[in-house]
Amino acid sequence: MISTESGASEDLRFWLALHRTPLIGSRRFAALLARFGTPRAVFEAGPGEWLALGLAEATLAFFRDPDWRAVEGDLKWLEGAGRHCLTLVHPHYPPLLHEIADPPALLFVEGDPRILSFRHIALVGSRNPSPTGLKAARDFAEALVSAGFGIVSGLALGIDAAAHRGALDGGGITAAVAGSGPDRIYPRQHRTLAAEIVAGGGTLVSEFPPGTEPKAGHFPRRNRIISGLSLGTLVVEAAARSGSLITARLAVEQNRDVFAVPGSIYSPLARGCNELIQQGAKLVQSVADIVEEFEPRVAVEIEHGPAKVRPERESAHLALLKYIAYDPTSVDTLIAATGNSAEIITSQLLLLELEGYIASTPGGAYVRIT
Repeated sequence: MISTESGASEDLRFWLALHRTPLIGSRRFAALLARFGTPRAVFEAGPGEWLALGLAEATLAFFRDPDWRAVEGDLKWLEGAGRHCLTLVHPHYPPLLHEIADPPALLFVEGDPRILSFRHIALVGSRNPSPTGLKAARDFAEALVSAGFGIVSGLALGIDAAAHRGALDGGGITAAVAGSGPDRIYPRQHRTLAAEIVAGGGTLVSEFPPGTEPKAGHFPRRNRIISGLSLGTLVVEAAARSGSLITARLAVEQNRDVFAVPGSIYSPLARGCNELIQQGAKLVQSVADIVEEFEPRVAVEIEHGPAKVRPERESAHLALLKYIAYDPTSVDTLIAATGNSAEIITSQLLLLELEGYIASTPGGAYVRIT
């Protein structure tokens, strides 16, 4: 199926051709539209007008001889069920994204394009999060969809994947924005997750044409779409230098709200979030802290963070919980705190992990998650 503005696929061919033109980014694309009116008019303008624009030779060469074979490949991808191309003039092009300084000239979408115009919160963070961070991301995503928001993230490992999964678990919608072509799911191990997102009523979104492999330079461009589709951006765990902080900065530039989950001053994964809070991001401990920014009159009750308190039986392994922090706690620390042997502590930790109270970390320590 080809979904485009009225004028059908012949006009879309020129949109796709201009989109593939070398050295034509979103800002220059918009400038050419403002001057000529349509992409087709750009190609039909001729050498005289092209030269007057001061464009690079690679751009002029493409105008003279467009790569129609690549365009046909784009159109072939669009023939698949549930696939769409949203140009800047398409009725389903998301209004919030239209407001940013450099909106993508077009979006390749798999899934229902209408959901991109719903109210969304972006949820981003570390690719190598702690167990606590993963739980926070899933809990926040699930609570946000229950409060009537969609979740936008980048399909990356770690927090992004947890955000998408939390939205799906909560029966809500989620949009995954890619830094590669729509037919190049990255990372590869998220192909199943991508399929579940579409099957669950969500969307996969990319401004990059089919066949485009992921590159480092694509991800900052992707990040502006993540924040641009959203009313606000929530950061859950981010190091001091993190792509998530780029997304947060872009959200500020787009005049959108930024939220951050605070963390321990001793955790490298919390430094980015704590710095965001110092710079004016809103500290959040529950979804109510986010919802009140958009719906002050709506009270939202959720159980988050230290979640439901389970009935504490008088049991030695449960008594050990009070010594386990939400930051990594070593076995040696627990031995020193309790006076018990390593064998006893190890068996108690196993029981706590099996019952879902704690999680082990790659360094051999443990963190409390409920």
